[in-house]
Amino acid sequence: MTNDESIKPERSAANAAIVVLLVLTGVMLASLFSRTPPHPPIAIAPFALAPFLGASLAIGAAALHLVRQGARHGALIAILFALTALVSFGPQKYLAPNFVQIWPTVVTAQVAVIVLLVRSVVVLLRPLTSSARK
Repeated sequence: MTNDESIKPERSAANAAIVVLLVLTGVMLASLFSRTPPHPPIAIAPFALAPFLGASLAIGAAALHLVRQGARHGALIAILFALTALVSFGPQKYLAPNFVQIWPTVVTAQVAVIVLLVRSVVVLLRPLTSSARK
């Protein structure tokens, strides 16, 4: 593996955070379909949850692909994915009646969201190098 093909540490952390959120979102979707307690509601205003989770998974897959490729705009897609994850795993979940059952997922997802947001902002704030502009 050449140096150009290796994954940089900031991309590695972002990749790991994306994978965490993809897995947790996939588990939520599976529990919704199987109605395994504690499952998410079928719908929340303003949409049905299954299509939203499907869209979130698609955005996450795109983010993973773009971040692994080193595409700078992958950081924007990663931020969008993190924001979609907050619908399911955001701070509002601390007030949920079933929080005692779901806290491991909420805390794990929030750590992944923080890592993903920080790594993405760092990438976006970094000046473009001459090789990155080509």
